[in-house]
Amino acid sequence: MGSEKRSTLNKELLFLILQFCNDEGYKKTAHMLEQESGCCFDMVFFEDLVLNGKWNMVEEYLSGFTSINDNKYSTKIYFEIRKLNFLEALDNNDRAKALDILRKDLKVFAEENEELFREMTQLLTLDNLREHELLSTYEDAESSRKILMSELKKLIELNPIFHGKLKFPVINSQRLRRLINQSLNWQHIQCKYPQPNPDIETLFEDHVCQWPQNHLLMQSTDNLLQDASLPVFPSGWFSGPSTVTHAVSGEDICISGPISSGSGYGNYNIGDCHAMPQKSLLGAEYEVMTARFTTALLFAANLKLFIYLDAQVTSTVIHPGRNHSPESSVSDELPITSMNNGMPERIEPINNTNLPKTVAKILTELSSPMSMDFHPEEQTFLLVGTNVGDIGLWDVNSGVKMLSRNFTVWNVGACTMVFKAAMMKDPCMSVNRVAWSPNGSFFGVAYSKHIVQLYSYHGGTDVQQKLEIDAHVGGVNDLAFATPSKQHLVITGGDDKLIKVVWDVITGEQMHNLEGHEASVYSLLPHCKDGIHFIFSTSVDGKIKAWLYDNMGARVHMDAPGLACTTMAYSADNTRLFSCGTNKNGESFLVEWNESEGDAKRTYQGLCKNSSAVVQFSPIKEKFLAAADDHVFKIWDMDKVEHLTTINVGDLPANPHIRFNKDGTLLAVIANQNKIKILATADGLQLLNASPTVFVDFSTDVSDAPRKVCILQNFDKERIKDVKNKIIDKSNNNSDVSKIIQISMPSQCKSLLLSVYGEADKISRLIYTNAGNAILALASNATHLLWKWPRNDLNLSGKATTDVPPQLWQPKSGPQRMINDITGITPEEAVPFFALSKNESYLLSTSGGRISLFNMLTFKIMMNFMPPPPAATSLAFHPQDNNIVAVGMTDSTILIYNVRVDKACVKSKLKGHSGRVTGLAFSTSMNLLVSSGADAQIFTWNLDGWGNCKSKLLQFPNERIPVMGSNTMVQFHQDQVHFIVVHETQLSIYEAKELECVHQWVPEDSTRISQATFSCDSQMVYACFVDGKVAIFGASDLELKCQILPTSYIPPSARSNAYPHAIAAHPQKPTQFAVGLTDGAIIVLEPHKPGVSWYLAEYESVTARSCLVQDD
Repeated sequence: MGSEKRSTLNKELLFLILQFCNDEGYKKTAHMLEQESGCCFDMVFFEDLVLNGKWNMVEEYLSGFTSINDNKYSTKIYFEIRKLNFLEALDNNDRAKALDILRKDLKVFAEENEELFREMTQLLTLDNLREHELLSTYEDAESSRKILMSELKKLIELNPIFHGKLKFPVINSQRLRRLINQSLNWQHIQCKYPQPNPDIETLFEDHVCQWPQNHLLMQSTDNLLQDASLPVFPSGWFSGPSTVTHAVSGEDICISGPISSGSGYGNYNIGDCHAMPQKSLLGAEYEVMTARFTTALLFAANLKLFIYLDAQVTSTVIHPGRNHSPESSVSDELPITSMNNGMPERIEPINNTNLPKTVAKILTELSSPMSMDFHPEEQTFLLVGTNVGDIGLWDVNSGVKMLSRNFTVWNVGACTMVFKAAMMKDPCMSVNRVAWSPNGSFFGVAYSKHIVQLYSYHGGTDVQQKLEIDAHVGGVNDLAFATPSKQHLVITGGDDKLIKVVWDVITGEQMHNLEGHEASVYSLLPHCKDGIHFIFSTSVDGKIKAWLYDNMGARVHMDAPGLACTTMAYSADNTRLFSCGTNKNGESFLVEWNESEGDAKRTYQGLCKNSSAVVQFSPIKEKFLAAADDHVFKIWDMDKVEHLTTINVGDLPANPHIRFNKDGTLLAVIANQNKIKILATADGLQLLNASPTVFVDFSTDVSDAPRKVCILQNFDKERIKDVKNKIIDKSNNNSDVSKIIQISMPSQCKSLLLSVYGEADKISRLIYTNAGNAILALASNATHLLWKWPRNDLNLSGKATTDVPPQLWQPKSGPQRMINDITGITPEEAVPFFALSKNESYLLSTSGGRISLFNMLTFKIMMNFMPPPPAATSLAFHPQDNNIVAVGMTDSTILIYNVRVDKACVKSKLKGHSGRVTGLAFSTSMNLLVSSGADAQIFTWNLDGWGNCKSKLLQFPNERIPVMGSNTMVQFHQDQVHFIVVHETQLSIYEAKELECVHQWVPEDSTRISQATFSCDSQMVYACFVDGKVAIFGASDLELKCQILPTSYIPPSARSNAYPHAIAAHPQKPTQFAVGLTDGAIIVLEPHKPGVSWYLAEYESVTARSCLVQDD
């Protein structure tokens, strides 16, 4: 029995050593110990080796736990690893390596399966391994490794040899250090002459205190206490004791502090106040304040003496960025005792009007929102940053996104090589923080890699790029604005443990680097008290520091409650300081600080004890606190520790990001499915109802006339009216003449002509891939053309851009073109159409003949179906099932078809149109399919039973007689409730449920519309015309904003009668679109300046001659 206990203790000691090695960063040593002892299998490390193709290291690590012949699972694991290594060598045309792997590594499996070994040998004879039937779907090394790792995980979990070795035991943080610390405490207690500040110099020998020969007595602090000339300042906050107890030694092993009842000092660690003085960049007056502030700190440090009776060491909190889940473990920290413990206090009735309980609006982003901030003056304007680097400015009142910017590096040449290397390795960029300056004239965006971008804001949609800063190595976790000595400064904190007060917003001048944190900086709080400007900072290891605006280091060093990853905030009246955070054990702490004593005045109760991410909080004016916890909002009265009430609005993540406006009347919370819910108090609802839904058009006007304010039409049912016979000819009313931007020269915009080899033909259809890195075109000769943009130093994101030309892409082997079946078809009579699956793996296409299903990786035809007659004229994949396709036909029917090879069949046949069906669009939120046809009718169909819901005939002005059989196309707005109808005579916005026309635009002259599409954010509509022009409309009201004349983008080499016949919008860049011409050319267009709207460029304004259909 004794030997079993020793064996268990030895194994636990191994785990403690492993924990210590990982905490200290000795990762290689830890993995060597895991392999040699076989005590714990690190699946994350193993996965990293597999995904990076380090096959020798994979087998070496695996060999510490199992060998090939241990059991069937182990055999399978080794075989799959070696097989993929062999296939990768073949794919890289390294036949010598492949042969070596076959002989040395794979031959051991030949006895069990000779047939398989022969097939693998035959692969050596193929020019391309994909020629083998079973390997035709092999894509590339990266995707194959991911598939392999998924399989290996299952095999390892099933393998009995790994049972009990896949999960690291739950151990208190820094357990080995704590055991040593307790041993030192015990040794110190046994000392004959225990000293208040023992000097621990070694662990190799037992500690023994020596009697001090020349000890000094501490001076009395009475004189200091009587000095009334010192400033009144909350100095105790900066020098107060930690909320946890401390141990007896120095630095890493123990935190210094006395253990006996003798006099001594606590862990103040105020900083070196006798350091060499440095001239402050904020002026002499500020230096005087600094001296007074330092004196106050020294004064506070001598006010109290504290006795520490137990050990508590600093633990490393792993929160590399915002919104990351802390690791789970059992806490050994002492609880923080609330000052309000004792008899429960009676909770007074709540005034519900003061709390945001009503969901007033729901905003939907294209990607996951990560950070938000309300404008300090325009309190219904919300700035949002997302996980793909996009930013948007929303008018909460109207629910309209006024502005959208995709992430792009403004000046690649000015960036460091470290940043460029990081982007080459992983081009994904997320927004960590967006923030407005105090007066709302600037806002900043902090990104997950290095970059901070600053914009100046002039109202409405007038946003100008100000500064781009390569600020930190790693992520920029927080940014804040401050105005000491009337300077506009930006403060940033990042993964490189630095705080940089270096950015003067006006000049870009660098000021200070504040160094002192030992872990990534998590949050910043600049503040001013009694005329002294200072900065609070927190780091992910639970440390809080306070700084002045100089280079003299942190003036204060403190521990956050529970060593939690923490944010701090003052109440609206700047009189009360709060903090909220979550530690690596999932414990959350919401506290109010006692600024005169430097400790927690009260600790609020009711937070979840196992939070999956850092709990976000915010004060609500001077009365309440709100925290987002456990999928709900929890509210506290600031003066009471008990949880006051809970607000549940549904569909929230566990710990969502929240943000109040300045007055506390509106609350924005990030919900699931890329949504932002806006909650309002009673005053907030009045604010929304009182605010006009206004969009200010800041387009440049050659005159000095006031800027035009366009009232946006809300899509409310009450406002929807029949627009029949309500056409207003604005050309006859000079007071209503719109001013639009006209682009007539190539220098006024950026364009890129895509090269085509061989004779080109008219482009019938055009689309961007969902990733935004390629353009696919279908020409009238039934040939498909695919251009892909490379990822390189000139194009770090790999997205479509006019700055870098793409490559006309073809597979390495197999068909070099995807060509539709046109047997017996007259091209002039065909209606070419295609649809790309959501995962971009498959393409459905037709050019009047049979429908072809192509594999986008190999260009091979997977199947042909539906031979004419009737012929297919429109296609749409079901958004929730790539196997279901809606097919519009020339015989006016719509077929709902299952394209699975083994189950190919018509599921339903929809009848209602009287002409060919030329447009199809799905809405998942409305559960509808919308169809349009050459009969100028619109139908809606229910997706559950495919029954007809409603139908409507397009309205035509008397003078606008459409050509018989003109095609009509439809596309849904981002809100999935409204859709645009594109006909050669008009553009119309319809509401899907009742099929009511909300807006309509008709060109004044007889010019015909070729095609049109929404921008990716649905804020604009791009339309091309047969006269060569491209028009850009505001999507909210179909008001013409900009015209691009053919002289500005069609090259001189084009045919004289060439015009844009197809148009497509970039899926992630709202201001980029592409047009396909009738002579086979494809041109990508963007505004001249990156990040600038088509509406804001400095172009010549001209009078728009158009007819706009309006509501009364």
